[in-house]
Amino acid sequence: MKLLSYFSLFLLLLTAKTNAQNTPAPIKLVQIMLTADYPDWNYKLNEEATIKVSVLKYGSPVENVEIEYQYGPEKLNPEKKGILALANGVGEINIGTMNIPGFRQLRVQTKIDGYVYKNEINVGFAPFEIKPTVNLPKDFDAFWEKAKAENSKIPMDAVVNHKPELSTANVDVYLVRLQNYKLGQYFYGYLSKPKDDKKHPVLFNPPGAGVKKIVPVTTYAEKGFISFTTEIHGVSPEINDADFESTRAKLKDYWAIHLDDKNNYYYKKVYLDGVRAIDFLTSLPEFDQKNIVVTGGSQGGALTIVAAGIDKRVTYIASFYPALSDNTGYLNNRSAGWPFMFSDKYQNNTPEKIKTMEYYDVVNFARKISIPGFYSTGYNDNTCSPTSTLSAFNSIKAPKEIVITPISAHWRFAETDDKSIQWLQEKCGIE
Repeated sequence: MKLLSYFSLFLLLLTAKTNAQNTPAPIKLVQIMLTADYPDWNYKLNEEATIKVSVLKYGSPVENVEIEYQYGPEKLNPEKKGILALANGVGEINIGTMNIPGFRQLRVQTKIDGYVYKNEINVGFAPFEIKPTVNLPKDFDAFWEKAKAENSKIPMDAVVNHKPELSTANVDVYLVRLQNYKLGQYFYGYLSKPKDDKKHPVLFNPPGAGVKKIVPVTTYAEKGFISFTTEIHGVSPEINDADFESTRAKLKDYWAIHLDDKNNYYYKKVYLDGVRAIDFLTSLPEFDQKNIVVTGGSQGGALTIVAAGIDKRVTYIASFYPALSDNTGYLNNRSAGWPFMFSDKYQNNTPEKIKTMEYYDVVNFARKISIPGFYSTGYNDNTCSPTSTLSAFNSIKAPKEIVITPISAHWRFAETDDKSIQWLQEKCGIE
């Protein structure tokens, strides 16, 4: 039965559907299975975690195999490294404990027939007691109220073009250009509307990280929403390839542009784009005048929380593994999420940059949320670490629920995605 359960897990990983930036890794000939003491991978403080290691080929243990391992606090330098011989392909590694809330990580690898196979596991210690490290500026609310007031003076200047070639039997798709932040500065999105001439809830779907051409998403419209899927860099999806590549090169590490200036930081425009997207959606005659929903993953998960914290028109959100959360974690000897701006790699830890980030850290918008929310994350996420995402989640005082699938990394299962949409439909009264 245990071998059968392993095989079922492989199939589940292989068939997982995701809207995230990463997808599950393909199944390999040799699998290293890591099993925690508890099915939820959660431990009490000062309780030691023992991980069972199984090296399997065709679902059967590999005899006389050695594994290299290392473990320690999540995404930090390992506390211990070693080699473990597995006579019958199965063994155990005690990875220690924590006396403060957080995560520990075990990484293992083995070499068989010239091929290297790897796996890792993150386990939590009182994860719902993790507190953020980032400070909340006293003038946080005033800063964003002023920014929104100034932004409201910029005309929306909406250009909406129907795209029959992208539409479906049930959904009309439009390419939209909106002016925002400065005169002559625009961003783009695909609007998807059900073809039924009825009133509908509106849904803002912000993008994951990176510079890429957006594509239409008709799934939400098929489920009863008028949806708007956007980009953040002012890049039309119809731009030619040469210009697109030039733009993408200029925006490498865009998250660091003007990080030392809170009034001109790159994400100021991005966060206000969310407000403008909601301006546009609520101006549509088909809007039901009640329900304004935001949902996204990774950077999109961050922008979802930001939208709820900055714009009180939002009524419900569904956020997955939000980036930009508790960015000062690395300054406090623990992991932070993407883009790891204060890690040793970037050397950004100047007082000006740290202060700027306080106005943009997702945790501080999470603290402002007053509406119901659906959230989800995985423990094996090395892009938006569970320490960082739970720092944001634990800061929310509004009604909330979370789905944690410990084995998932920077992606989500189809079941979780479906549950989030069903949750939003129920909240909005969509049958």
